Amino acid sequence: MQKFTKLSGIAAPMPLVNIDTDMIIPKQFLKTIKRSGLGVNLFDEMRYDDDRNEVADFVLNKPQYRETQILVAGDNFGCGSSREHAPWAIADFGITCVIAPSYADIFYNNCFKNGILPIALPQEQVDVLMKDAEKGSNARIEVDLDAQTITSSDGEVFSFEVDPFKKHCLINGLDDIGLTMEKAKSIDSFEAQASAARPWV
Repeated sequence: MQKFTKLSGIAAPMPLVNIDTDMIIPKQFLKTIKRSGLGVNLFDEMRYDDDRNEVADFVLNKPQYRETQILVAGDNFGCGSSREHAPWAIADFGITCVIAPSYADIFYNNCFKNGILPIALPQEQVDVLMKDAEKGSNARIEVDLDAQTITSSDGEVFSFEVDPFKKHCLINGLDDIGLTMEKAKSIDSFEAQASAARPWV
């Protein structure tokens, strides 16, 4: 998993509440078990019409937001089913940070396991960043995970909270497999001792 330390990127405004996981990645795209390739179908039913043409006024189709790395959204982001394909699609599109007032618990935890930093801020602070994001590609928001701060394009700074363990995992690029592999020497030692003690196993 890619490490997350600092990010300075274009933020896309999506002022919708209750954006659920079926909106993020519709059910027909859940057949794959690969984490890659889903970015093209992120927000599929909002990005494309019935003929698979891009909907011009959808935010991620606008030229200034095609390189978006940060999404500023409404309350209760990621609600609905627990599908891990939702953060897969977000990450594959290139978004590595979501800022919203609140999240569904399972989606929130899945983000950290897939290299995405979900930041929860009070509504009034999200509103400021939403207006900042509306400026388009001329406005870049900076996220510093180590300092736990967000800096708007105008220099306004907001602090955010994050679980220390989840922060450690993101900064070091550790998913569940990576965390296990940190203990590889201890695991090898245990298996050698167990094999010597019980060679018949």
